Amino acid sequence: MGTSFLSSEEFDERAHRLYESGDYDEALEILREGLRHHPDSALLHVGMGYVRIAREEYAWARKSFEEGLRSDEEYEDAWVGLGETLLKFGQVDAALGCFARLDDLGLADDLELGLTMGRALYREGLFADARVRFSSLAGKHLDNAEVAAARGYTLHALGDDLGARRELRRALRLDPQLHEARIYLAHLFHDRGDTRGALRELERVPPAEHWDTLSLWRYVELKSALDGVAQDDPRLDPWRQRLIELEIEPDEVDHLLAEVEAQFEGAEDAPPVLELAPQIDMILRMLNTTGVPAEQHRVRTSEGAVFEGTWEEIVERMRDESDPSVPVAAFMRRTSRQILESIGRDLPYDSPEAFVRGGARLGLLRIEE
Repeated sequence: MGTSFLSSEEFDERAHRLYESGDYDEALEILREGLRHHPDSALLHVGMGYVRIAREEYAWARKSFEEGLRSDEEYEDAWVGLGETLLKFGQVDAALGCFARLDDLGLADDLELGLTMGRALYREGLFADARVRFSSLAGKHLDNAEVAAARGYTLHALGDDLGARRELRRALRLDPQLHEARIYLAHLFHDRGDTRGALRELERVPPAEHWDTLSLWRYVELKSALDGVAQDDPRLDPWRQRLIELEIEPDEVDHLLAEVEAQFEGAEDAPPVLELAPQIDMILRMLNTTGVPAEQHRVRTSEGAVFEGTWEEIVERMRDESDPSVPVAAFMRRTSRQILESIGRDLPYDSPEAFVRGGARLGLLRIEE
């Protein structure tokens, strides 16, 4: 059956199956073809927006959601998606306005929409707003483990560790296979000094269900310290193998190059060049191909040490003060783990700039610019 005879719903269904399997490129092609046949389909524009979010192409995602709303101004998924992308651009008030449209439409307590909005707010550090969303959902969906877990994460971010542990335990009673919540609870036990409780929770999570290196390292270390298992014991091999898998880092430049590629190929759904300026600028800084001297910064640590240079050079010099033999990525990752263990706060380590700025937010250093 030729695709020219497919309805917009059939195009969306095909794309959704590809999206669910992680084949975002093919899903994008299906949606593009669908829009050639059904250019005014809000369903396909919104589907395109969510694929763009999955590919971290937020400028294009925003354009797709806006196109969807031009076709159907009451399309709830379009308002949620647009709000999520506006948060990525720092337009908090506009994003909250988009989410408020769901309240106006009487959909504030819809489970999937509410979780999506709350998680988007949480990811951008708007914890108080996220708590409002999750608490509202919790009152309507008492038996939903994901809502309980999401509320637990948010309470922890707001400093309510007791409330966080209570919500996470409730989530695990509702769904014992909610591994992410169990790992989070293990970290909370560890932070309060209950190492045996932390190990008990981590032992119930299969190695393949760990998605951060800290939990794997913590399991190995606790198993050795509390149960006397040598760190080279073959029984720990599955956890060490999972560590190796997770420490293979993706090239973040690839994500940004994908965001601008279609603009230069004349793609029909590409956003205006000005919207892509931040991404282009970031690529040039990463690749250092501009021919212009890179921006210099000055950082002072709480001990009074001063480091100057680009973000990359500053972190390299910090690494040199600690252990010049380790790669910079490993140094940032190790430092992040140590900070989490010592003060219970997350220090990002996906890039040198995020690492330094995160350290400044935590009061560990000062950026003197």
